[in-house]
Parts: sequence; structure tokens; C-alpha cells
Amino acid sequence: MDYNEPMLLALLSDTHDNAATTKAALKLLAPFKPAAYLHAGDLVDAGMLFHFAGIGEFHFVFGNNEFDHAGIRSQALALDLHCHGEMADLTFAGKRIALLHGHDGGLMQKALSGAYDYVIHGHTHVRKDVRIGRTRVINPGALQRARVKSVALLDVAKDELKFIEVPG
Repeated sequence: MDYNEPMLLALLSDTHDNAATTKAALKLLAPFKPAAYLHAGDLVDAGMLFHFAGIGEFHFVFGNNEFDHAGIRSQALALDLHCHGEMADLTFAGKRIALLHGHDGGLMQKALSGAYDYVIHGHTHVRKDVRIGRTRVINPGALQRARVKSVALLDVAKDELKFIEVPG
């Protein structure tokens, strides 16, 4: 792969069963044709996974509001979606990415150890883009219980981030 080519990742978190806002976010993201969608937890219910079926490569982790892990894993498998449990260790365009919800302090410390180029998390419902050492830490915001609902697009090949506000 030519690393000068865009490698767009769609970043979402904290959808909390809000189907209408999730659909609106996916509609806003679709024209960018992301290489993959990364969800940083708190989908909440297995039924939310149907919104992500067929959109392309989809990776997600559990947050602190998913209680039926077995049911969610089973539904993800049936829909060919990638459930990573509490934390995912992913690589896109040669960049190492930790995907986690952010409610577990120990996992967050592990992610912030300097081993990752990017740490993508949710939990706070507040969008964020900061650097800690060599690691860029991003929270795309939330699609539920947030004053301003948002998602983000990350071009890992160019290290460019764009937040997208979602009506609703």
C-alpha cells in the first residue's frame, strides 16, 4: 500500500441504543467511503449491530453499558462484524491503534504506554484530540447524552482528523 494514499477510518462511540442518531451519523460518514469503522463502546444492545451490517469493515469494543456480552458477540459473528472484547489492537496504514472504551483505568494506562500511534476511546461523551508523547489520543464524542453529538474521520496515512457534528 502507498502510505501517501488516504486511509480514512470512521470513529464512533457511545451510541447507547440511539438508532436515529446512529443512522444519521452513518449517512454523514458514508460519502467519505471509510476503509473501516471503529466503535469505541457503549453500543449497549445487540440489535444496534444491524445498523453496521453491510457498511464495510466494522470493529468494536465493549463499554461499561453492554451487559449481554455473549449475545452481542453472537450477533456480531452472524453479521460478520469484529467484536474485540474490552480492547482492540489494530493496524491500519502501518499505524498501531488501540481501541477501547476508556472506563477501565488499567486498560487506559496500558493503551497510553507509548506502544500505540493512536488511542481511540469514548466513555466521557466529550470529543477530544490530544497528544501524549508520540500517541494521539482521540475521543470522537458521543451520539447519545452529549450536548453536541459527533463522530470523527481519521486519515491515519496523513495524521489528519476531522470531527463531524451529527444533528439530533
